[in-house]
Amino acid sequence: MSTATTGMSTKRRNGAGSKRQNGAGAKSETNGRQRQRWLPWAFLAPTILGMGLFTLVPIVASVVLAFFRWDIISAPSFVGFDNFAEVVQDPTVRVSFLNTILFVVVAVALQLGLALALAIMVQEKLPTWLRVFFRSAFFFPLILSAASVSIFMRYLFNEQFGVVNWLLSFVGIPAVPWLTTPAGSAAVVILVYVWQNFGFSFLLFIGGLASIPIETYEAASIDGATGWRKHLHVTLPLLSPTTLVASVMAIINALQVFDQPYVLTRGGPGDSTRTAVMVIFESAFQRLEFGQASAIGVILTLIIMAITAAQFRLSKRFVFYQ
Repeated sequence: MSTATTGMSTKRRNGAGSKRQNGAGAKSETNGRQRQRWLPWAFLAPTILGMGLFTLVPIVASVVLAFFRWDIISAPSFVGFDNFAEVVQDPTVRVSFLNTILFVVVAVALQLGLALALAIMVQEKLPTWLRVFFRSAFFFPLILSAASVSIFMRYLFNEQFGVVNWLLSFVGIPAVPWLTTPAGSAAVVILVYVWQNFGFSFLLFIGGLASIPIETYEAASIDGATGWRKHLHVTLPLLSPTTLVASVMAIINALQVFDQPYVLTRGGPGDSTRTAVMVIFESAFQRLEFGQASAIGVILTLIIMAITAAQFRLSKRFVFYQ
């Protein structure tokens, strides 16, 4: 009798212990799943926090501030759409936006054209080791500070002692006032900007060319396509998705140009090289008109969004996917 009782007690203890172990195991498994669920968010938290504090909050603050008049010293006062009305009526702002649009048209066309031509040349005409060299060489200016590059170029294009005019003197060309005339200063700003930024578009086109199947070119050759006809009827259509990405990014960056015209010409002579972002900087940090600067920023953002949306809308007509 005692033996049976002892056995039953042992079974009960074992059963209770097994239930406790099962309960502890289930709890541990639940905690493990919860940790796995929250672990990605823990890794993403610094990035999300940084983007929220340094990107989202400034954007919202700029939009709100566009409806206020504020000079840091006094308290903000609500003015509604007065800042936007003043911006539209300001001739300096209108000229700066016109300069920006003209700059985008010329600079982006040169940037994409130069990048595409060099990408085709490097990809088809050069051996592998030279391809690697030129990929690095063309991308190198992009990692340099735009301000430092512009300071260096300012000395190169100086009318009195610049290296560019010194080289031109060997072929009988008199000193060119690069940075003191509207046409010369605009040309220098565009050249410096394109030289520093075409490397990114170049790498995009290199990647796009590498993704085109060689069989496509072989089939085109059999059909009689050679030279520029091959690139016109094969390369450009198959490269159109890459061209879309490169053009969108190039236009967005060009619409926000600031460093090159500010360092090279300070927007002069007159307002010939003053851009929209330069006017935002001058309104905010020189005249302390933060409301007006925010209004200009909102208008520029809307223009960028409209142009980008139009590019993607029109891309349905000329972008071909394999």
